[in-house]
Parts: sequence; C-alpha cells; structure tokens
Amino acid sequence: MEANVQLEKKLNVAAWIITVAVLGLVGMMRRIKIPVPESLDLGFLPPFHATLNALTAVVLLVALYFIKQKKIQQHRNAIYVAISLSVLFLLSYVAYHFTTPETLFGDANHDGILSEAEKVAVAGIRPFYLVLLLSHIALAAGIFPFILFTFIRAYTNQIDRHRKMARWVFPLWLYVAITGPVCYFMLMPYY
Repeated sequence: MEANVQLEKKLNVAAWIITVAVLGLVGMMRRIKIPVPESLDLGFLPPFHATLNALTAVVLLVALYFIKQKKIQQHRNAIYVAISLSVLFLLSYVAYHFTTPETLFGDANHDGILSEAEKVAVAGIRPFYLVLLLSHIALAAGIFPFILFTFIRAYTNQIDRHRKMARWVFPLWLYVAITGPVCYFMLMPYY
C-alpha cells in the first residue's frame, strides 16, 4: 500500500506538470503563429479533431457500459483508448492552432473580421454558439487534471477514490467530448 501512495504522489506531480504545460501551450497558441508553407493545407484537421472527440465520447460510453457490467479489464482498455484519443486530439489541436489563423463564427467572407452585417446575420445563433464554446473550453481546461487524477487513482489501485472522482469527472469529460464536434459543426461553414 505504501508503494501505491508513493507512486500516486509522483504521478500527481507529473499530472500537475503536464497540466501546466498543456494549459500554457493552449494559452500561447492564439498569440504565437508558426509559419507553414502555403502548399501545406491543414484544413483537414478541424474535422479530424471533431472525429477524435466524437470517438472519445463513444469510447467513454463503452467504458461506462463495461464498468456497469463489472467487466473491469474491458473498462480499463476502453479508458486507455479514450485517453489515447484525447492525447492525439490535444497534440493535433495545439499544433493546428499554432499554425493556422483563428476561424470566427459568422465570418462568411473568411477575412478574419466580423463585419456588422456578418454579426447581424448570425445574431440569433451566435450567443448559443459562444455559450457552448466557452463552456466546452472552460470545462476542458478545468477537467483535464482531474481526468489524470481519476486515472491515477485506478492505476494505483485506489478503486474507492477512483470511483468517487469518476462519478463527477466522467460526465464532464463526456460533455467536453460531445460539445467539441457540436462546436465544429456550427463553425464548419466559416472554415
């Protein structure tokens, strides 16, 4: 048991370091742009990101099904897949936003500026989009370390603590995984 506690402490420190690094990168990606050759079209990445998020949501539901059936190993395997998909998403998403200008909801002429006419054209739906997007971003940032801590609790065989965290971490992670593709589909006409 003592070895698990020591391992948990080390993994928790690693989780905080990873969280700070990821949040730092996410914070910088809108300010810093890395030039890429004009011949390199990264337009395939937003639908790829939406697909990764949607697959994560499906895999999370599969993991929930397995744990409800008391199929621990299948649950564990599904969580490994969900975390892998999320890591792949995160790496690709950050790389995309370091290299590509931001797409604005309602920017029909793709000039990077919302004109008054464009604002009026999306006035009814834009507030809904922004609430969905902001809740998605805030929860993604806030839940990130807790996904890691929940995983660490299971990895170090602290199942009761894992279960207590998973009860509230899981629905938030699922919300983030579902709202990512929804935001993409709402933004899709403006890419």
